[in-house]
Amino acid sequence: MSVSIIREKSFNFAVDIIKFYKKMISENKDMVLSQQILRSGTSIGANVKEGISAQSKRDFLTKMNIALKEAEETEYWIELFMAAGYIKERQPEILNKCKELCRMLSSTVSTTKQHLNIE
Repeated sequence: MSVSIIREKSFNFAVDIIKFYKKMISENKDMVLSQQILRSGTSIGANVKEGISAQSKRDFLTKMNIALKEAEETEYWIELFMAAGYIKERQPEILNKCKELCRMLSSTVSTTKQHLNIE
């Protein structure tokens, strides 16, 4: 899988998260939760970008691992917003995009670990 695809998708996802955050704020939804999803959702792409410029394969792995953790956290926040009724759709597109990023990052981390002979 191309890292440039992950970079593009994580950047576009960050834009979606910013729009989601603005919508939540304009609707006077929970400010603390909105800030959490903004932080974790935009952090994914930032860590991917750092990973692309990594100084070593281990540094790349570290950044991709952090991006994966942030994506998983963001998935949690989206599911929480759904459970709390802040998101009315049954399977919102933003959740689908987040799950796709999780799968892509998980695959990248796994492949990198194999190349580095790390379990």
